[in-house]
Amino acid sequence: MVSDCNDPLALAADLFCQDEMDINSIEESVNDILVAIGEDPSREGLVRTPQRVAKSYGELLSGYRMDPKELINEAIFDVAYDQMVIVRDIEFYSMCEHHMLPFMGRAHVAYIPSDKVIGLSKIPRIVDLFSKRLQVQERMTTQIADYLDVVLNPQGVAVVVEGLHMCMMLRGVKKHDARMTTSAMVGIFRADASTRNEFLDNISRGAERLHF
Repeated sequence: MVSDCNDPLALAADLFCQDEMDINSIEESVNDILVAIGEDPSREGLVRTPQRVAKSYGELLSGYRMDPKELINEAIFDVAYDQMVIVRDIEFYSMCEHHMLPFMGRAHVAYIPSDKVIGLSKIPRIVDLFSKRLQVQERMTTQIADYLDVVLNPQGVAVVVEGLHMCMMLRGVKKHDARMTTSAMVGIFRADASTRNEFLDNISRGAERLHF
């Protein structure tokens, strides 16, 4: 659970601060779904399915209750550096809030420090903070950018996310190769075209097509 729900980092992360996930209710609901589709929850292969699903939701949706202070863990440092920092090809897995089916892909994150930098491993953790929820890709992209802006107060932040969506691949239009790209630009990345283009050129160089 989050140690301080009123901490600025917790408020910026839009967390579920007060309550733990109700695992028992998830198990009961999965059991009801099995019955509703005509299955027998007591048969060997399904006996523990409600527990397995509830446990997997605890992991897949853990971003709602991550403690931002523990996530950052004081890994913000005063460094005299004012050039672009890019972490690219960050794998993520999320759950579409419309159909509760997975979507996954990679995120590319950049920032230009004012006077502080963040530990390298913390940027993928911030991606996890927002991806491990019921999400839409557009919101997730903006949340990552806005959160880094709050944490570092940099000159600017840029985020590009590429995603493959199971709700589009397995149902509906069933387009297997369609991918979605979203971006969020904050500060100098939004105001200055040359800075924005430097970032976009960097992440496109050597990039492979997103696929399973």
